[in-house]
Amino acid sequence: MRVLVTGATGFVGRHLCPTLLEGGHEVVAATRNDTPVGLAAGVAHVAVGELTPGTYWRSALEGIDAIVHLAARTHVMHETATNPEMAYRRINVEATRRLANEAAVLGIKRLVMMSSVKVNGESTAGAPFSAADAPAPEDAYGRTKRDAEIELARATEGTSTQAVVLRSPLVYGAGVKGNFLTLMEAVAAGRTLPLGSIDNSRSLLYAGNLASALRTALEHPDAAGQTYLVRDGEDLSTAGLVRRIAAALGVKPRLLPVPAGLLRVAGKLTGKGPAIARLTGSLRVDDAPIRAELGWRPPFTVDQGLELTAAWFKSRSAGDDQEPEGHDAA
Repeated sequence: MRVLVTGATGFVGRHLCPTLLEGGHEVVAATRNDTPVGLAAGVAHVAVGELTPGTYWRSALEGIDAIVHLAARTHVMHETATNPEMAYRRINVEATRRLANEAAVLGIKRLVMMSSVKVNGESTAGAPFSAADAPAPEDAYGRTKRDAEIELARATEGTSTQAVVLRSPLVYGAGVKGNFLTLMEAVAAGRTLPLGSIDNSRSLLYAGNLASALRTALEHPDAAGQTYLVRDGEDLSTAGLVRRIAAALGVKPRLLPVPAGLLRVAGKLTGKGPAIARLTGSLRVDDAPIRAELGWRPPFTVDQGLELTAAWFKSRSAGDDQEPEGHDAA
C-alpha cells in the first residue's frame, strides 16, 4: 500500500516508517515543511503545513491507500498555552476530524489512529484496562484522545474507510523523552531512588513493538473498526523497571526502600502528587484481543527493548537530540 504517516519524524514515527518499508509499503510522510528533520531513508514526504483544523489534505492524499495518524499534541512539560484544554482539542480532536472526513470523502481504505491508555484512565486497582471499559480520562490529553476516537468513528461510519484505533501505555525506545528519559538518566548517574518498596504493576510498550502492532492494524482485514490496547507482554513494578534499566545500562541499581504511602504524602507536600501517583500506582492493559483476533505477537521482549533503548542512550550525541519536526505521539 501507499501509506501516509502523520508525525513521521516524531518518536513513534521514526520507529514505524522503517517497519512499514520492511513490509513492502510505500511510505509518504506528511510534514510541516519541505525540509523535515529526522525522516527515515526511503520515505517520501509532502508538506502540509501546521496540523490544524484547517489543514488542506487533498493533494497529500492523492494516490494514498491508507493513513497512520500519529501526530498529536502530547504531554507538555512546561505549559504556555492560555487555554491548554483548547490547545489539545484543536490538534487532537478538530484536526483529526478534518483528516478523517477528508479520508472518508476520498475513499481511503484504512485509517489507523494512535491513541492512549489515558482514554481509559490513570490507574488500575484490579482487572487491567480493556477497550470494552467505559472511558474515564482524567486530563486534557486523555479527554481529547477519547473525543478524537469518537470523531474518527463518526467520520468513517457508513463509508468505505475502515478505522482502527490503538491505545498504548508508556512507550519507550530510542529517542524517548520525558519521564522515562529522566529515569534513565538518574539510574545511569547512580542516584539513589526511594522506590525500593514499590510493589505495583505497570504495562509498558517498546516502540519497536508498537510499530509492529501499527503495521498489523494497517494490514490485517479483521482489524477494521476495532480498538486495541497493546503492551510488551510483561508488566513490571517501578522498582523492577529500575533494576531492568540498570541491567541494560550495565550499572548497579540504587534503590532505597521508602513506603509508598510516605512517598505519596511527600508528593502532595511538594506539588508532585500526580508524578508520585504514577510511580507508585498500577496501570495494566489487556492486550489479549489483538493477540487472539489479529495473531499479533510483540517481536521484542522487555529486556530486548530496554537493551536497545540503553544502547541508544549511551551512544547519544548532540546531533541525536535534535527536536523532531512536527507533532509527536507517545
